[in-house]
Amino acid sequence: MSTALTPPADAIPPVRHPDAPAPGELLGAHYEHCFGCGGGQPHGLHLAARAGEGVTVTAEFTVTTDHQGAPGLAHGGVLATALDETLGSLNWLLRVIAVTGRLETDYVRPVPVGTVLHLEAEITAVHGRKIYSRATGRIGGPEGAVAVRAEALFIEVKVDHFIDNGRPDEIRAAMADPDQVRRARAFEVNP
Repeated sequence: MSTALTPPADAIPPVRHPDAPAPGELLGAHYEHCFGCGGGQPHGLHLAARAGEGVTVTAEFTVTTDHQGAPGLAHGGVLATALDETLGSLNWLLRVIAVTGRLETDYVRPVPVGTVLHLEAEITAVHGRKIYSRATGRIGGPEGAVAVRAEALFIEVKVDHFIDNGRPDEIRAAMADPDQVRRARAFEVNP
């Protein structure tokens, strides 16, 4: 792990927001067209994350032929995306908008097409706008062999980050959503 992913000595433990989804609750897609979790992406990951205890989430993602790199195996970038998506879901437990600042991924073993990747992630510390977290992906079940793992640094941002940098049509559509929760979650994505 790089020093950029080591919380400083004065970092504080994360605190779950009182309005965070309850443990076991499915978080759902934060945006319909998100490659990681949205149902509007035919070749996306369709990752389903659930709130855990404290500041943890679990998620599952099934590797399909659309996700392969080498024949019959998941593409490493797709696995990194699954980890990033799971880690990003954690920010909903803090009820902050944050983007990936750094992601370091370790590939431990190949992940065959047809495999269900069981992911678990947790926030380890918070320091100002910086949110430190880690995730593990297992094959063969939630207690199975570790296939991938990652550590990440997320940076809390204001919604202006997306308004100033996103495509105006998509920003307007997301801002116009009458569902307040979906509208807020649309902007908890990566840069």
